Amino acid sequence: MVSMVGKKKSHTLTRLGSMLLITALMASGCGSSPVAKTEQKPIKVGIVDTYTGGAAVYAKDSLDGFKLAVKELEDKGGPKIEFVTRDDEFKPDKSTSWAKELVMREKVDFLAGTTNSAGSLAVSQYAKESKVPFIVWGGMSDRITGEAGHRYVFSTLPNTAIIGKAGAVQLSKTSYQKVWIAGSDYEYGHSLINNLWSNLTTLKPDVKKMGESWWRVGETDFTPYINAIRSAKPDVLVVGTGGADMVAFMKAVKATGLTQEIPVWAHTSYDPATLRPLGDQAPEGVMGTNPYLYNYPDTAENKAFVEAFKKEYNREPAAFALYGYMGGKFLGEAITKAGSTDKEKIIDAMEGLTIDTPVGKATLRKEDHQVAIPMSYGVVAKVNGVFTGKDLHTLNSDEIMPSVDQILKSRSK
Repeated sequence: MVSMVGKKKSHTLTRLGSMLLITALMASGCGSSPVAKTEQKPIKVGIVDTYTGGAAVYAKDSLDGFKLAVKELEDKGGPKIEFVTRDDEFKPDKSTSWAKELVMREKVDFLAGTTNSAGSLAVSQYAKESKVPFIVWGGMSDRITGEAGHRYVFSTLPNTAIIGKAGAVQLSKTSYQKVWIAGSDYEYGHSLINNLWSNLTTLKPDVKKMGESWWRVGETDFTPYINAIRSAKPDVLVVGTGGADMVAFMKAVKATGLTQEIPVWAHTSYDPATLRPLGDQAPEGVMGTNPYLYNYPDTAENKAFVEAFKKEYNREPAAFALYGYMGGKFLGEAITKAGSTDKEKIIDAMEGLTIDTPVGKATLRKEDHQVAIPMSYGVVAKVNGVFTGKDLHTLNSDEIMPSVDQILKSRSK
């Protein structure tokens, strides 16, 4: 006769064995109840940019464009992307400090930003050392994806090599011979001017540089510079300035009536992010380049982007909104393509990736991680009571991108 204790022990062992069998069957996919699929963890992006001061208008556009891309990805059931922001106040040292804090404390998977080119270069160096991918959607120095480029940095906006070539094409079609160059005395200003002048002298060998002026970043009184330029009487003034300085300089151009005497060229002169803070003080006739306007190109894709952006933020998108939007789109599609949240696999997927954008197909070139998109050139004009770009012409990416050979050569120095 089996004792009661023996019966209990046998029943317990039988039940335990059954549970183990069920567990094994479920783990192998042979059980009657399907196993829930484990969701990928969200990718966390740490954004360092300028959210106070005059350059904040560009950073805000970039951030809102990125947020729209993230929202669209989630609405379509795509990968989840989380983000946190830090304000570098347009100071490169703060850009680096915040990048380190985001990686070490916030444990971000990706870094993104920054409007200040010197800040972008500094964060890029840290990204290289720490092997954390960095998407640049604000800094335009050609060094970012050129001589200082590496595996862990990508740029979703045209750099100064591209802008300089597009600007040179525009100026080469004019009769101007005597050129005065000027700009903000920092990385972006010098990089833009150097690239434009190099291309312009190739396209138009008879141009002559009459002189140059450089002002410190943040300077607001441009009268002494404008007076000196007026006295020299050049055929055209070519300006390399950005951020808060761009808005301040455009105000000075209007206040002094400079364009009535001397034609002026400046990148983003007719971008809404530049024109919005100026209100009625925008100077008409200023030439410039810009890769995007909310009403140009006049395509269904662009109209859909404008409608979505305006619905979300109650304003039209400017160029920097496109850059942030493409940053989010490239990241989301790379995660999907990689089928993984592993950073190295996402980098591999981003290299050479082509996506659909409001300006057509955009590719992150495999060799240098630089985005290739078209560029327009035109002039500031008041159309139907609104300041915008007029007499617009488009240059495709093949016409303005530096060659891969040029990039590899610059990196070998």
